Amino acid sequence: MYKICSIVLVVLSVQLVATAAPNWTLVWSDEFNYQGLPDPAKWDYEEGFVRNHEKQYYTRERQENARVENGMLVLECRKENYTPAKHSPVAYTSASLVTRENAGWLYGRIEVRAKLPQGKGVWPAIWTLGTNVQAVGWPACGEIDLLEYVGKDPDLIHATIHYAGEDGKHKMNHKQFTTEKPFNDFHVYAIEWFSDRIDFFFDNTKYQSVQLDKAGLGAENPFRKPHKLLINLALGGSWGGEIEDAAANQKYLIDYVRIYKDANAQ
Repeated sequence: MYKICSIVLVVLSVQLVATAAPNWTLVWSDEFNYQGLPDPAKWDYEEGFVRNHEKQYYTRERQENARVENGMLVLECRKENYTPAKHSPVAYTSASLVTRENAGWLYGRIEVRAKLPQGKGVWPAIWTLGTNVQAVGWPACGEIDLLEYVGKDPDLIHATIHYAGEDGKHKMNHKQFTTEKPFNDFHVYAIEWFSDRIDFFFDNTKYQSVQLDKAGLGAENPFRKPHKLLINLALGGSWGGEIEDAAANQKYLIDYVRIYKDANAQ
């Protein structure tokens, strides 16, 4: 009788631990409480015409496109005549920031408070890539889109994971969320990433949950490996579409970036 009771108590204890609410502990952040270029100890840049047939040229360390002022990170897309070094003139410029190579995270909560640009053609995003992207390529490295927004659909935000199927071809799981004029104010875009799933949030609303096993079982799953964070403002391209003049000179404001670990996790 005592042995049976002891076993029951142990089982109940294990269940309580397994279902305990996360205890989020801050492990990395940028509060943007400085002036000038983004902190070079935390951020690197993508440069050039990078993907998706987008129209903007991503510049490096150019304050017209990426700067910190008034407690905010400002990413600004510009319609202008600009000639990058060792490149022909371009018509649009913008910025894409990526966390430094030594900054990668596996599981936890990633939270960004931001105010979106607006207008047809803008395509801001907050997303991750596996830190092994240079070794295995995309989509095998995995991609988590905390936020994508395309100005031609002004009342929708998007959450997506991208990965490679067993045949090596691109697979995705996507969910859109309807919210009126999200560009009118700051909102928190976040994921809570666990060993079995990723939950997506708009402010305090969870609107998507994806089971990691959809992308493969075990440790080889790209979402059971570290990822780095990117924040960018694209123009046009395969999803952004036609660019209206008013959209071509917009600011994407980021109040803070915070990354947490679950202190309860093993």
